Amino acid sequence: MKVSLAWLNEYLDPHVSADEVERRLTAQGLPIETREKRSDGDEMLDVEVTSNRADCLSHVGVAREVAAGSGRALKLPDIALLEKSVAAVESITSVANDRFDLCPLYTARVIRGIKIGPSPAWLVKRLETIGQRSVNNVVDITNYVLFASGQPLHAFDLSRLAGRKIVIRTARNAEQFDAIDGTKHKLTDQMLVIADADKPVALAGVMGGVNSEVTSSTTEILLESAIFDPLAVRRASRALKLASDSSYRFERGIDPHGVEEASRWAAALILELAGGEAARGIIRVGSDLPPARTVSMRVSRAREITGLNLDASQMVDLLATLGLAPRLDAAQQTIACVVPSFRLDLAREIDLIEELARLHGLDDVPVRQKIEIVARPVQPAIRARRVLGDVLVAHGYHETINFSFIAPRLGESFAASGEQPLLIEDERRKNDPMLRPSLLPSLLSCRKSNQDVGNTHVRIFETASVWSKSGRKTIERRRLGLLADAADAQQAVRDLRGTIEELVSSLGGSMGMTCKPTTSTVFTSAAEVCVGDQVIGVMGAISSATQKLFDLQTPLVAAELELDLLLASYPPKHQVSSLTRFPGIERDISIVLDEAVTWEQVSREVIAAQPALLEDLRFLVTYRGKPIPAGKKSVSLRMFFRDPTATLRHEQVDPQVGAVVERLKATLGAELRA
Repeated sequence: MKVSLAWLNEYLDPHVSADEVERRLTAQGLPIETREKRSDGDEMLDVEVTSNRADCLSHVGVAREVAAGSGRALKLPDIALLEKSVAAVESITSVANDRFDLCPLYTARVIRGIKIGPSPAWLVKRLETIGQRSVNNVVDITNYVLFASGQPLHAFDLSRLAGRKIVIRTARNAEQFDAIDGTKHKLTDQMLVIADADKPVALAGVMGGVNSEVTSSTTEILLESAIFDPLAVRRASRALKLASDSSYRFERGIDPHGVEEASRWAAALILELAGGEAARGIIRVGSDLPPARTVSMRVSRAREITGLNLDASQMVDLLATLGLAPRLDAAQQTIACVVPSFRLDLAREIDLIEELARLHGLDDVPVRQKIEIVARPVQPAIRARRVLGDVLVAHGYHETINFSFIAPRLGESFAASGEQPLLIEDERRKNDPMLRPSLLPSLLSCRKSNQDVGNTHVRIFETASVWSKSGRKTIERRRLGLLADAADAQQAVRDLRGTIEELVSSLGGSMGMTCKPTTSTVFTSAAEVCVGDQVIGVMGAISSATQKLFDLQTPLVAAELELDLLLASYPPKHQVSSLTRFPGIERDISIVLDEAVTWEQVSREVIAAQPALLEDLRFLVTYRGKPIPAGKKSVSLRMFFRDPTATLRHEQVDPQVGAVVERLKATLGAELRA
C-alpha cells in the first residue's frame, strides 16, 4: 500500500514525520518496504500490509493505525452532499440484482450536468505521489476516494447504458467483455458482471468496460459503490488475468458500513470539481448492514499469552485507542469489545490479545530462555494411523504420496454415482485441472511409473483426501487406497481381503468384516467392504479397460476405504483368556455348490448349525474343473474343535460334522465331495 505522507497528515492532528510513521507502523506489524522523497516535498511510503488487514489498504486506515500508536487524534473528512435536483434517483435509473449471494449490497447515485475536464493540481499531486496517473476529474475522484477510504467506486456514463439501468447477473458462456485497459475477454457463467439491459458494462469488482467509460463527452454519470463476494472476484480476476486496485481490495474484504459513506464522499467531490447536480437519494439494493460484533477477552488469558504484566485498566486504555469501545467486567475480569465494521480480522479472543501486544510493543514482550514442554500421550487418531501403517507395511505395502490433481480422462470414471468431478479454473493446471475423486487413479499412475522402470511385485498404499461435487456443494473425503500386483488374481483378491480383515481387527472393528458383491466399471469383480452393517469401501480386481486406460500390463487388485470410518473404532477392545491345556481336532470337508453361492453364505450356515465345541472356521480353497460339473464349484473348509475341560475324542466330533453337512445340504443344496 503506497501512502503519501502529506495525504496521511490530512487525517492526523498533529502532523507526523515520515520517520515516526515508519517507527510506529513497523512496531505495530506494518513495516515500511521503501521510502521515496518527492521533489515537491512530499514523501511516498510503501507499507507492507498483510492479507488480513484490509482496513489498512487506505490512507484513513493507515492514519488510524498511526493515531492508535502515537496518541494523535484521527480527523475524518467532513462530507456535505447537497442534492439540489428535484428528481429522485429512482425516476432516472434502476438496479436489478439477480445474485444477492455474490453481491450482497449495491448502491447507485446519479449526477447530471457534469463537465469532464482535467483535475486540479492538488488532486493530480495526490495520485501521482502514489504512482497513479491522472485521467479526468471524475475518474480521478473515484480513485482518490478509493485510496483515501479503501472503498472501490466506479463511474458509468449513464447515457451509454442500454435501458439506462443496471443489472447484476452472472455472464453468459462466451459472452464478450472489453475492459477499459484495452483487453478483450470471453466470460463464463461463473463470473459476475454489472450489465445494462443488453450487455456487460463491468466485470464486478475487477474492472469497468470500455463501452460505458467516462469520456470527455460525458454529461451524466451513475456512481457505483458496492460489496462483491471476495471469492467470486478472485476467481474472475485470476481466470482472466485481469487485476486492479479495486479487485485487490474486494478480494480481502470491504467495510459494509463504508459503502454509502464513500459514495457520498465521491459525489460531493464531483459536484465540487465537475459541477452538475445530484439526483435526490440513493438506490440501495441488498441486505441490511450487519450488526456490530462483540468479542470478549479474559484478562488472565491475555497476561498468560503475552507474558505482559498489564492490569485490566491498561488493557482497556490500549484497546480504546483502536475504537473498540472496551467494557471491563470487574467481577468476571473480562473485557468486552465492540468490533468496528472495518476490522474484519477481529473475531476471537486471541485477536484482541494480539492487538494488545501490538500496541504495547512487540519488542517489550518477554522472551523465555527455556521452552517448557508438557509430555502428553500420543493422541488416539495418531496412534491409529501408526497402526494402519504398521499393518500395511507388514503385508509388504509401501506408502506413496501422490499429487492431488489428475487429468480428466483418467479421473472421470472414478467419480461416485450422483456426483461430478471437481475441476478448477487455473492457468497453471491446463493438463490436469481435476481434483482426484478417488485415490486409485493416482495409485495406478504410480504403478505405471514402476512398470516403466521394470519394478515388479508392487504393493502400494496412500491415505489422502479426495474431492467431488454434488450440485453446488463441494465434498471432501479422507480415504485409504490399496493397490497390489496380481499374478494369480484369485489368490491376490484373497490376500487383499486378508490384509483388510487384519487392518479392521487391529483398529478395533469388533463387528468383523464381510464382503458383498457389487458392480463397478473400475473392477472386473468388485465387493463392498462392510464392518457390521456399515459399508466402508470397495475392493476387487482391476478391469482390463481400467488397465488399458493407464497402459498397465500387469493384472492388479485394489481397494479404496473410507479412512474416517476405518479409524472410528480405534482403540480395539481385547478380551483375554488363559490358554487351554487340552488339544483340539481339525476336520476338513469339501462340498460341491452352485457357482453363485458365496463363502459368506457357507460360513453363516455352518455357524447356524451350532456345532458344539466349534472354536474356529476357515476357508481353504475353491476348485473348478473336472470332475466338478459346469456351473458348480468345490469349496474346502476347515473346522477346529476343542473342549476346554478335557481331551477331545473323534467320536465326539463326528456328530457335529455330520450336522453341519446335513444343514449345508438342506439349505444350500451342497453335496459332500469324497
